[in-house]
Amino acid sequence: MREVLPAVGAWYAAGAPFGLATVVTVTRSAPREPGAALAVGPGGEVVGSVSGGCVEGAVFELAQEVVASGQARLETFGYSDE
Repeated sequence: MREVLPAVGAWYAAGAPFGLATVVTVTRSAPREPGAALAVGPGGEVVGSVSGGCVEGAVFELAQEVVASGQARLETFGYSDE
């Protein structure tokens, strides 16, 4: 979370819209622990990471949707053995 704070603080101070995704829980092994965060700024800039992998793109899109709608969301991402 600490790596996103400077950017989030600047966006907030400027009154700019931004999306913030935070890992709240994990089961089994996961690339990032709870508290990991990814922020998407008003120009689409990305700071931080929640997975270090394929989930990043989906989280980026969700963050943009949240900024557009103004409605917070709780999403679950998982994996498949298939």
